[in-house]
Amino acid sequence: MENRSVNVIKKKKKDSRSDRIFYTIDMAILLIMAAIVIYPLYFIIIASISDADAVLGGRVFLYPVDITLAGYGKIIERADVWRGYLNTIIYTVLTTVIALFITVLAGWALSRKKLPFRRFFMVFFIITMFFGGGLIPFYNVVSGLGLLNSVWAIVLPSVLSVWNLFMTKTFFEGMSESMIEAAEIDGAGHTATFVYIVLPLSKAIMAVMALYYAVGQWNSYFNAMIFLKDEEKYPLQLVLREILIASETTTGGSGETILEQYRLANQLKYVSVIISSLPVIMLYPFVQKHFAQGVMIGALK
Repeated sequence: MENRSVNVIKKKKKDSRSDRIFYTIDMAILLIMAAIVIYPLYFIIIASISDADAVLGGRVFLYPVDITLAGYGKIIERADVWRGYLNTIIYTVLTTVIALFITVLAGWALSRKKLPFRRFFMVFFIITMFFGGGLIPFYNVVSGLGLLNSVWAIVLPSVLSVWNLFMTKTFFEGMSESMIEAAEIDGAGHTATFVYIVLPLSKAIMAVMALYYAVGQWNSYFNAMIFLKDEEKYPLQLVLREILIASETTTGGSGETILEQYRLANQLKYVSVIISSLPVIMLYPFVQKHFAQGVMIGALK
């Protein structure tokens, strides 16, 4: 009888008018926010497969008009796009591997309270988050190291993010100290404890860091624009940028030629977004199960 009364009370609370109003408003707000985020992505997709005149005329809104894959064909048939893909994959893999190695090791070291000069290192890293030398000193450093027009001019400046380092440090600080002490009591040294105890428990934060570094490097083009002179080494983002600039540049000619260039540039704009974003979108499902856990546990408080 008592359980029945409890269930009736719960049902009344669940079905109360104020709750229904709250859930309705909450759902409406969430749907509006979802639409604000999803619709631009959806529009890029339908615009990339719609006729360029339909897009320019504002007739593409909820569904594609006069479906065509001409834009994809113009992009895919270019050898420089595939070369840019290969270069970007190389840069991204190298950056992610090296960055994970440095970030995880540095995060673990900074999380240990017995680390000598720990406070000094913390202050040193924090200063770099707020102050930078600027573009010219940055260029001079890369040039002085002899890295111009090389793979390492793209990879090395991206192998450590202080924000990611502090997230990793906070994650390690949340680990059970008793477990680490038990490993040390059993005779495990610092290296064995880190390799056999810490790393297997750090898959979540490592997946998040790998995603952050990979996405950051994949979308990067500024360093390549500054440090690379050889077009054979251009990453995908810079190749697509050059294609868009070339297609948007009018060098005279008839009105029909200028209009055709403008139509091509508008279509390539949407196609290039899809082409450049597709690998990252495909990567996300593989780290999704670790993503929320790693962000929440390693978040700065």
